[in-house]
Amino acid sequence: MKEVLRFDNVSMHYHTRQGETAAVENLDFSVSEGEFAAIIGPSGCGKTTLLSLAAGLLKPSGGQVKNQGISFGYMLQKDELFPWRTIEKNIFLPLEIQKTDTPEHRARALALAEKYGLKDFLKNYPSQLSGGMRQRAALIRTLAVDPQVLLLDEPFSALDYQTRLSVCDDVYRIIRSERKTAVLITHDISEAISVADKIIVLSRRPARVTAVHMLDFPENEPLKRRENKEFSTWFELLWRELNK
Repeated sequence: MKEVLRFDNVSMHYHTRQGETAAVENLDFSVSEGEFAAIIGPSGCGKTTLLSLAAGLLKPSGGQVKNQGISFGYMLQKDELFPWRTIEKNIFLPLEIQKTDTPEHRARALALAEKYGLKDFLKNYPSQLSGGMRQRAALIRTLAVDPQVLLLDEPFSALDYQTRLSVCDDVYRIIRSERKTAVLITHDISEAISVADKIIVLSRRPARVTAVHMLDFPENEPLKRRENKEFSTWFELLWRELNK
């Protein structure tokens, strides 16, 4: 598969009045086109910094991030929908920002909304939707500008457990259906196993890659993966690697 993102010996150091802090150090990994990669690591190890580096929002202190000039969509921990705009107008927002708000692009965005169950909620405001529906709307908003790679920064962490399982399954299905490459940051080992083709394990800060695992489940849905007997084996392995 074609490589769309590579971290080549990447380091990131922050400078403050108190001195220099190393967030990540000598990172080496890649993500291929169409791949769903999950990055896990201890809390505070610099996982979110990786997404900012990948998208070019931060310039590395050392090494090189190679992204082949691809376009990125960013999905945050909270849906961040504007409460004064309808769901439809929230979905159109990226088109307005990127100055691509044409009838053709609006039609595509609306087609995505209808395809994935938002047709009857387009005139509603975010406060009128459940947390799961809001996250679905946030994903459609991200997809509206047709990014090549989706960067997912713990997008389910604000949801209760039951809703989280359902929305994770929902988001996974949409990303696969739209044939997008995705990079998920999560501290939830089970979540990573349930969606990823590849899991990248980071050490404590400064984060380094300690392991890269390729997963090959026959199941194509997160909830069904969790029922596979290999799921617990993967969980135990990743748990040990995170707690070395």
